[in-house]
Amino acid sequence: MATYKETVGTAVTNYAGNNPGVVDGELWYDSTNKDFKYQYPNVTSVGSWRTGNNLNQSKSNIGAAGVQSNTIVAGGYTGTARVATVELYNGLNWTETTDLNDARYGLVGAGIYTAAIMAGGDPGSATGNTESWNGSNWTEVNNLGTARYQGSGGGDVFTNAIVFGGYTPPITAVTETWNGTNWTEVNDLNTARGNTGGNAASSTDAICVGGEKPSYSGDVETWNGTNWTEVNDLNTARAGSAVAGDSSLAISGGGLTSGSSTTANTELWNGSSWTETSNLSSSRYANSGTGTTSLALSSGASSAPGSRSASTEEWTGAGAAVGAWATGGTMNTARGNLGSAGIYTAAIGYAGLGNQPSYPKLAVTESYNGTNWTEVNDMNQARYAINIGAQQSATSALAFGGENTDLSPTNRAETESWNGTNWTAVNALNTARYSLGGTGADNTAALAAGGVVGSTYQSITELWNGSNWTEVNNLNNARGELPLVGTSTAALAFGGRNPSPSPVVRAVTESWNGTNWTELNDLNTARRNLSGSGTQTLALAISGTVPPISVNTEQWNGASWVETSDLNVGHAGGAGCGTSTNAIGFAGSPGTLDYGNHTEEWSSISNVVKTLTD
Repeated sequence: MATYKETVGTAVTNYAGNNPGVVDGELWYDSTNKDFKYQYPNVTSVGSWRTGNNLNQSKSNIGAAGVQSNTIVAGGYTGTARVATVELYNGLNWTETTDLNDARYGLVGAGIYTAAIMAGGDPGSATGNTESWNGSNWTEVNNLGTARYQGSGGGDVFTNAIVFGGYTPPITAVTETWNGTNWTEVNDLNTARGNTGGNAASSTDAICVGGEKPSYSGDVETWNGTNWTEVNDLNTARAGSAVAGDSSLAISGGGLTSGSSTTANTELWNGSSWTETSNLSSSRYANSGTGTTSLALSSGASSAPGSRSASTEEWTGAGAAVGAWATGGTMNTARGNLGSAGIYTAAIGYAGLGNQPSYPKLAVTESYNGTNWTEVNDMNQARYAINIGAQQSATSALAFGGENTDLSPTNRAETESWNGTNWTAVNALNTARYSLGGTGADNTAALAAGGVVGSTYQSITELWNGSNWTEVNNLNNARGELPLVGTSTAALAFGGRNPSPSPVVRAVTESWNGTNWTELNDLNTARRNLSGSGTQTLALAISGTVPPISVNTEQWNGASWVETSDLNVGHAGGAGCGTSTNAIGFAGSPGTLDYGNHTEEWSSISNVVKTLTD
């Protein structure tokens, strides 16, 4: 019999504990616990939807083409008018572009966001009009043979597409394929229907899902390029759902289930049967679908008859990487309400408040090399509740604001600049305050926002240009105990506290573009005294106090927050730095009366370690 080395190409290694150097599936011997072990990637077992940034215009029954990160939508109905508007999605934001020649709703799209067609629809009555998109302009091309609206179809390439079903009226079973020049009628659906869900990879690979015939239907048919075949029904009959995928793998979300009742229900097709999975965030119908079962997009909708929505949701299928926190090096001085700067392998923590009985105000600075913390030169002035956030350089940073109850006034405006070796006093903030948010690329460009003066919570924002602070446009929501991440021209502020008006603890998120703050989607869990890492479009919200002290971590993708793997212990009033992919959270309260000196390291990719048993 072959040995392990002969089979896999390596010998069984000996390692004390879990071995970070092995590849997936490689066996090693844990000499500490006397076990044979192996590991494999930690991934999600089910898919999920998350909120994306809204369309610029609320509408339903739009034509769509492309993939999750690059989609084009055209036409639609606003509730009062048919529109010709066209928008492009880049995976984060929608941008308006050149309109269709004909305003209409209920049209079918195929292709990609730079080369697409939009066919059929209702500009006042059923039409066969087809328009071709070259990335800049729309050109009218040959019409469908059968005018219709609210049919389905698609195609990954705009020269190889299919359209089926819809209203002529009445409902139709007619199927047509497109070769880049002409439409050709082919074999009909087995069951005529309108308001269908459906999608296609090409003119030879399609799926038709549900619809009205005229009752709401769960019927499903697949197309092989020659014939339609009836296959297993949806679990929930519906019409007007968003569908992404093809005849072998598809996803259907939303729809009308009876009368005016809408659903958020989502079902996955594996080529033989449908399985209910994670729902959309809210019920809707007449939403468009693009993409695959791995990465899909739902955009536009009616949340109820008579209403229209600009909502966007992104689907990520099962098998996505799951991040995790692991224990890192221990700080030399336990503390809370400290400042931070750097990345996960090169960071500094400075200032803060020590533990009882004296609760010393600290000037201590420590440097982290990815393994250990080392004390370096102190700040010139001890203080705590200093700028909260994630500055990006451990060798060029800024410390500003804070509080020291041993001094008068207790609120501080002093600013100190760090060059990797020493702190130097520079010009002060215009408004002395504590528990403010702060971030920046280095010690020549920083942003300060919010905070507390006395007992009054602030919305004040100041910009640092390397020499002076200048007051600029305020936050929309006055608050303290909030972190900032990003740079002085592109930052994110989230969470925090303000006792008036209620609620005291905030979930508010605001984005800074160098001039103004804009409110975006809230955190899932409101909290204060949290820390953060990352940038304006990719960030982590770490720990904080709800109350109680939270171990919750949330990830930001530029549009919405989603909860991810918890910390091992709390870090309320702690610090964070790094990116949304690799970060550290350190110090703060783990949930006891005393502050901690603990560090946790975040990786967006993690493994499951398994032990071989007899």
